[in-house]
Amino acid sequence: MIEIEYYTDPLCCWSWAFEPQWRRLRYEFKEMIQWRYRMAGLLPSWKNFSDPLYSVNRPLQMGPVWMEAQQMSGQPMHDRIWGDDPPQSSYPACIAVKCASLQSAEAEEAYLRRLREAIMLEGKNIAKEQILFEQARQLAAEQEDLLDAEQLLQDYHKGKGQQAFREDLQKMRYGNISRFPTLILRKKGEQAFMITGYRPYAVLLDALRQVDPTLSPAQQANDADTYASYWGSTTEKETEEALAAR
Repeated sequence: MIEIEYYTDPLCCWSWAFEPQWRRLRYEFKEMIQWRYRMAGLLPSWKNFSDPLYSVNRPLQMGPVWMEAQQMSGQPMHDRIWGDDPPQSSYPACIAVKCASLQSAEAEEAYLRRLREAIMLEGKNIAKEQILFEQARQLAAEQEDLLDAEQLLQDYHKGKGQQAFREDLQKMRYGNISRFPTLILRKKGEQAFMITGYRPYAVLLDALRQVDPTLSPAQQANDADTYASYWGSTTEKETEEALAAR
């Protein structure tokens, strides 16, 4: 079993760009890998934020970065949000995701995905608590046994997700991780392997085989209907990506 720590953020455009590859990896190797999410706290606030790689220090400058990520990956992104209703911080969304994780890994997975879709596809400002709880209630209504939205709301207001989020931030700083997405792959007793940034699927496969050269997929993402039904909702681009570059 290969363990993967995935450092990401609901607001990270490159993590959304990377979503087709990440989904395909989990589909093809689902019995051979375990993963956990670490929330990165990409945007504490705009007061002291600076990204020297993209020369970003105010909201409007983030729009072109999202446009670049969209053009490179083909994933749809609502880049106009950075002019219309710019998020002021990614911390609320990160904490809300950690609150979902207190219920189950499955709840965390589904809620993280829902928040990504809310901002990337619908242009909803997930820095606002109203939007966070609205998305939780919608998810709970669709999958009653998956997420308790009212429990998430209570845990959020009681600060129960903050400690888990602090632990993620500490792990990130200890590992000197500053770009996202970042994946750390390891097999027990073996040296870890790190992937940083948006990468094609072939790089993910190579990383897995660096950790375990004997690994091979349990199933192939070569049937669009099977792949889409496995995930439930998926964008057209994700299905295309899952079937491409074979």
